[in-house]
Amino acid sequence: MAVQHLGRAPLASGARVAYALTGSGPYLLVVPGWLSHLEMGWAIPAERTFHEALSSGRTLVRYDRPGCGLSDAYEGPRTMSLELETIAAVTDAVGASRFDVLGWSLGAPVAAQWAAERPETVSRLVLYGGWVTGGSLGDEDSRRHLLGLLATHWGLGSDVLTELFAPEADAGTRRIVARYQRAASSADTAVALLRLAYELDVSPSLGRVQAPTLVLHRRGDRAAPPGGGRMLARAIPGAQLVELEGRSHLPASGDAQSVVDHVRRFLGLTPLHRAVSTGLTARQTEVAALVAEGLTNRQLAERLGISERSAESHLERIRLRLGFTSRAQVAVWYVAHQA
Repeated sequence: MAVQHLGRAPLASGARVAYALTGSGPYLLVVPGWLSHLEMGWAIPAERTFHEALSSGRTLVRYDRPGCGLSDAYEGPRTMSLELETIAAVTDAVGASRFDVLGWSLGAPVAAQWAAERPETVSRLVLYGGWVTGGSLGDEDSRRHLLGLLATHWGLGSDVLTELFAPEADAGTRRIVARYQRAASSADTAVALLRLAYELDVSPSLGRVQAPTLVLHRRGDRAAPPGGGRMLARAIPGAQLVELEGRSHLPASGDAQSVVDHVRRFLGLTPLHRAVSTGLTARQTEVAALVAEGLTNRQLAERLGISERSAESHLERIRLRLGFTSRAQVAVWYVAHQA
């Protein structure tokens, strides 16, 4: 399995943003969606599998926005200028002068704006689940209600958005994603970034994008209606639009393999044969499979003819090897690697 290497890039204010490098080859910058946490995201099986697939043949560059994840705290205004400054800081820190860009969700309009303003840096541009203007994300009442919910009930708000973002994920994965969002950001930061998403309008800039562009969007996406992807493709000269089946807004949720396949093909990378090494022994893989079935440690011990203490030891070694903290993560990871 791939290993991510963490670093920090300074902003003009002196605050530092965290970034992670995975894989090798030409750079592929990921401009993230709403919230991110480099370490916790790496522990979510579906997200890790998705990023590992993208880092085969590329040096994948991911980062946490100011105030999110591993990056320094930030209490200033959320603006497109800050978004672009963050990209500049991260790419300067890793020494990337020209690179491919994948922007998804909130990162899609940001990536498009970067490509319009800094065309000399972008080789190819992929936009997933994006939009041209935030006014297309629901009506005014629903936007106001969601912002209020996040501000007053961050826990409930993150649960609601997880259901919206990943309706095709199993219950265990949705619980992990909801906890991940709460750990990645304070309520204030979550509200500020969602408000930024609603306020962005990149329509004046899209005609200046010069890089070959692929626009991906799932037809059943309720968080970002597919009309936003169609508008992006129409406004960017020569852009290719591919509408995918599915309802999930998160690219690593649902049929993530289709997203990976289209991105890799567009970037000129060879297809991946899905034979990911688990890094587990045969017995540990067997234990992980039973955990995925929902067996308790006692039931697992009875099934394998071992003591409950041995079952607990096997599970602990699996968690340590995979870098996980719960049996739910082990279960979801096993299912993801059997797809």
